[in-house]
This record gives sequence, structure tokens and C-alpha cells, in this order.
Amino acid sequence: MSLSLCMIVKNEEDTIAGCIRSVRDLADEIVVVDTGSRDRTVASAESLGAVIYEYEWNDSFADARNFALSKATMDWILVMDADDELEREDKE
Repeated sequence: MSLSLCMIVKNEEDTIAGCIRSVRDLADEIVVVDTGSRDRTVASAESLGAVIYEYEWNDSFADARNFALSKATMDWILVMDADDELEREDKE
């Protein structure tokens, strides 16, 4: 089973690293869709192996989410917000 992590982010430099680290050993790819960050969100995600896509925000979470999902290439997709972290005991 292969797994893509998909995230939509904007100005999440304080939380994105924790999120990615919590699933990095499970995800075969990390897809991050940035909707206009002005901080170090993109650099932080890239440093942890994420593939970054820019998306012009159009006030539709559904559109942004569908764009992110369209970039995933693995069998399964895990959707998380940048302030989420997968608990160690939940990985099984």
C-alpha cells in the first residue's frame, strides 16, 4: 500500500514541520498546496521532502482540496491540516 499526504496551507511555519514529521515514515509522498504563504511555510515543508504546488486562493476550500488531491500519485491519500499530528500509537 502506498500513501500520499495532502495538505492545503497558508502561513503555517510554526506547525507544518511537526505535522510532516508525524507521518513522514508512513507517507510515500508529501503534497503541499500553498495558497499564498508569506512566512517560511514552503521552505520548511520543502526541507522535509514535500513537493510544493502553488494555488491561487479563490475562497473555496473544496477547489483547493481537489487541486491537492489531483497531485497525489499513490494508492491511498491522507488529508491533514498543518496543525494536525498523528499520534505514535495511532500509526498501526
